[in-house]
Amino acid sequence: PEDEMFLKRLSRGYLVGKDPNAPLFYREEGNKKFQKKDYMGATVLYSKGVSHSRPNSEDISLCYANRSAALFHLGQYETCLKDIVRAQTHGYPEGLQPKLLLRKAECLVTLGRPHEAGQTISDLESNFAAKPTLAASQFQILQRTLCRLKVKVQEKGNLTETSPAALTKAFEDMDLREENEQISNTSSSVSLCTDPLKGRYLVATKDILPGELLVKEDAFVSVLNPGEMPPWHHGLESKWDTRATNADLYCHRCLKHTLAPVPCDGCSYAKYCSQECLQQAWDLYHSIECSLGGLLLTLGVFCHIALRSTLLARFEEAGKVINKLCGEITNRDICLPESKNLAQILSYDLGGESKKKGKTVETPIPGCDINGKYENNYNAVFSLLPHTGNHSPVHKFLCALSVSALCRQLEAASLQAFTTGLKSSKLKAAAAPMLYPELNIWGVAMLRHMLQLHCNAQAITTIQQTGKRETLFSALQYSS
Repeated sequence: PEDEMFLKRLSRGYLVGKDPNAPLFYREEGNKKFQKKDYMGATVLYSKGVSHSRPNSEDISLCYANRSAALFHLGQYETCLKDIVRAQTHGYPEGLQPKLLLRKAECLVTLGRPHEAGQTISDLESNFAAKPTLAASQFQILQRTLCRLKVKVQEKGNLTETSPAALTKAFEDMDLREENEQISNTSSSVSLCTDPLKGRYLVATKDILPGELLVKEDAFVSVLNPGEMPPWHHGLESKWDTRATNADLYCHRCLKHTLAPVPCDGCSYAKYCSQECLQQAWDLYHSIECSLGGLLLTLGVFCHIALRSTLLARFEEAGKVINKLCGEITNRDICLPESKNLAQILSYDLGGESKKKGKTVETPIPGCDINGKYENNYNAVFSLLPHTGNHSPVHKFLCALSVSALCRQLEAASLQAFTTGLKSSKLKAAAAPMLYPELNIWGVAMLRHMLQLHCNAQAITTIQQTGKRETLFSALQYSS
């Protein structure tokens, strides 16, 4: 209990909820950057304001509108248009609409879309004629801006309208020369083998050309490394952090760099490059992770990956995979109680060969199907070796403590959602009462994954220029 209370105190140090006072603070700080023409810094601060705002509130509409102004000055016209639409969707004040529509028309003209720009100007004139609320000085400014835009629209309209050029790719997509019949997404130049002590590995079966692509496979699971976290706060003076971290600049699902993230409706931490990414993340895992943000940041990225792996496995029936392995272990004459204690699986290194009636029998490579074909799925991930015997007792205890804390919080969230009757279908669905009976299985799986990750995780890094002689290499994600 003392350990659990200590973790809860640490978790409360990370502000991952919506703070109603934060949007105004970040908007004012962003305005200071904007006045100094530091548009990139202003964009980040406005984004932080967006993350702390409730949906369909004046706060979020103002932050989106201000961010659209910064994006306009950065030349990010398409993204600026998206933020303008977001501001209007969330109820941007009617009295401020004219300047927003002017910015929209300016973007459309610059992007070579004069017909849409002309329509926007026409709508603006109609709305203003119906509700003349601007002061005389503002009206004159509006009229001058409209006249300038009309000239631009006419000039652009005389030219052939073209769509914006697509962004050039840094590297051309590479393809496998010849795909392996037994290993999906892998070149035929390699073969899959296994070793009882080291697990699966690839060996070359033919000469490999320099630069030849051997494996092209998406990570089964990935988690954004938040980078340098804000200091654990003790008072209001350090409550809101103004620094830009990985968590502010990259999509928490696809890891795409984004200047205009869309935040989760339930927390201030998770941010995405688009509404589509937000919805996919929510459906796959974030509906359950959302209420665990502070604890996950406290426990670290490996614990987060272990949880997300099991959440993704819901759709691949993790329980069936584990129960199947229970049967395989029992068949290999390993003593298990009648309840088939799942913890035994944690340390069991699968695969290799077994003995039957005095004979050595080859067994399929762990992670492959009955036909010996390797696929990128949960079975393949679960079969990675945890190397339990090589971890120190202290490390294994800390991993077990982390998983126990996660399971207890998942159980509490599940029960809370059940007792409240899922009043808010979107956010309360996060708790998923169906999770409760599966926690025993998922806890064992998460602990196994945490031990696996220390020798199986891969980090993707990005180079960030710091303005100093040294260059900062920042890990974007860890994946399995």
